[in-house]
Amino acid sequence: MILSYWEKQTYFNKIDLLVIGSGIVGLNAAIDYKTRFPKAKVLVIERGILPNGASTKNAGFCCFGSVSELKDDITRIEENTVWETVLLRYKGLNKLRKLLKDDIISYQQLGGFEVFDIKSDFEASADVISSFNKKMKDTIGLKMVYNVDKTKIKQSSLAGFKYCIKNNYEGQINTGSMMQALLGIAYQKGITILNNIEVDKINDTKTHVEISLKNNLSISSKKVIIATNGFAKQLLPDLDVKPARAQVLITSSIKGLKLKGAFHYQQGYYYFRNIDNRILFGGGRNLDFKGEETTDMRLTEIIQNKLEQILKQNILPKQSYKIEQRWSGIMGVGSEKKPIIKHITKNVVCAVRMGGMGVAIGSLVGQMAVDELEGRKSK
Repeated sequence: MILSYWEKQTYFNKIDLLVIGSGIVGLNAAIDYKTRFPKAKVLVIERGILPNGASTKNAGFCCFGSVSELKDDITRIEENTVWETVLLRYKGLNKLRKLLKDDIISYQQLGGFEVFDIKSDFEASADVISSFNKKMKDTIGLKMVYNVDKTKIKQSSLAGFKYCIKNNYEGQINTGSMMQALLGIAYQKGITILNNIEVDKINDTKTHVEISLKNNLSISSKKVIIATNGFAKQLLPDLDVKPARAQVLITSSIKGLKLKGAFHYQQGYYYFRNIDNRILFGGGRNLDFKGEETTDMRLTEIIQNKLEQILKQNILPKQSYKIEQRWSGIMGVGSEKKPIIKHITKNVVCAVRMGGMGVAIGSLVGQMAVDELEGRKSK
């Protein structure tokens, strides 16, 4: 590809900050930088037509931690790190809601509900509710986050699930509206966003960063933020982050749908919610961890069949519906769920590994990436 004089001068000349990735983290980083430095030239580039990872392909859960998931995390990760990550998620949600406003992103605080079909699993989680409530109060300042809910399963017409623990402060949003609103703010601030541009190599010369693109173009920028999350290993192979595909389906509109809220099952490996009188249902990565460690956006029979089975038997028993759409997104996960925000070189910072919680944590991570780039301590 050969650029004209006009294209070079307009899009690729004298870039102060290049952000790689136009998802929730990348856009928030660009917006935050432009807010701090209004005269700076900020360019965001995206490899896909739309954000190609999970920002517009997720379920729109505003969650910061179900009991069994946090309980499992604590067995594998330093406990202080688990609660630090919960705080980041909660602060991120508040930042997102303040920036975009609840009505714009269709935020609804209908609660988060973890359902169980095995008594021993439920009892193990119920046993830590009291201690987790204390931790939540100490960490994020909320009282009585969790409680056993004895009515929600029946109210929602679910079958097969016997027990339920509620998170009273969790909600859900429309992630398409969220991304549109972020794009609107970015354009309003004069940020340039270009799609279908894929990065091949990054070279920090210490005075500036040279970026080689896969269409035989090269550009330079004073500073770079890499916000590619699940695709991070393609540019940063040594990072503790790997792709994790999430498969999702959505039903047709269901008359008289009773289910309201964001539901988690099997430590959050399955999740479902109401949206526009439909059920959005995703998960199943635990059926094939190795196979789902991919950036391939295809669907698999083993997971789609399991989603259909649970949907029919447990979520919408004896109800008439059709499956109207199926898709997948790519999350970024690793040995722990705390995001990686650090300098790669003098002028390059990465902000990746959202751990499946990009909606909650992404806006704050964008700000923290700029803090890291500028040598400031995040609040």
